[in-house]
Amino acid sequence: MLTFATLGPEGSDHHFVLQRYLASHGITEASRLIVFDDFHCGARDVVDGRADYLLQCAVHPAAAEIASTYRPRLVVVDAFISPSRPMALVRARKAGDGRERVAVQPASQNDADLSCWSEVIFESSVAAVQNGLRARRYEAGIVFMSFALANCDEWQVLASIGTTCEAWIVYGREAVDKGDAVVWRDSPVAHQYWLGMDRSPNCGGS
Repeated sequence: MLTFATLGPEGSDHHFVLQRYLASHGITEASRLIVFDDFHCGARDVVDGRADYLLQCAVHPAAAEIASTYRPRLVVVDAFISPSRPMALVRARKAGDGRERVAVQPASQNDADLSCWSEVIFESSVAAVQNGLRARRYEAGIVFMSFALANCDEWQVLASIGTTCEAWIVYGREAVDKGDAVVWRDSPVAHQYWLGMDRSPNCGGS
């Protein structure tokens, strides 16, 4: 059985996308998922053989650090794109018109206009933002829309953000590139390239 590690907790965007990835490969039943609170823990699990692969969003603040810290024991073996779970900027109904503290995961800080808030607090994950809202550490935050819908009596949706299609990285221990670019030549965007060239007046070269 293959073991895939990613950022938790269960229900996080990383966990959600990893489940999609495994389903796309048809290996859900042959895989075990483990989640952790810090990418260094997941990276060490792969390096030390306790996990086989690690999934990380390419825009996560720790992406560059993980890629450089554990190279060459941890290498990129795959990359893909996937929409995130629908997001929303929410505010506690009890907060009234208060605009003091809003919390976000850094990668989502530009998904909504936060300029009217006096303090922006950064959390490690969307799940951490949701936990902070429950604990009343701040009045608002960018969270999964499902959080707002499940607690609509407590949280008001200020802005519906929807989904964001992002790049995701899969790390393993054994390199697959063999010194060359590994490209999906029959990908949807490859078809866009060919259609674009067909429309070009210079198609066929000079």
